[in-house]
Amino acid sequence: MLKSVTIFTTNTCAYCHMVKKYLSIKGVKYDEVNLDENPHRASEAQQLSGVLTVPVTVVTKIDNSQEVIVGYNLARLAPAIV
Repeated sequence: MLKSVTIFTTNTCAYCHMVKKYLSIKGVKYDEVNLDENPHRASEAQQLSGVLTVPVTVVTKIDNSQEVIVGYNLARLAPAIV
């Protein structure tokens, strides 16, 4: 069961839009952290993912376990949001 979903994005990221659209279609609410508007949070996204790219989607379950998904990776995202 989901506790929260957070997506780190930028304005020009096409994959970010695809992840947001996928989650919306699935009825999953999410918080967006736009790194163009919040550059001070870029280090947080990098620390979570180990990469300097977006989207970084952080799925937090009720037990506070987290799955960090980099890019538009439906093979990992779909089962993570169930």
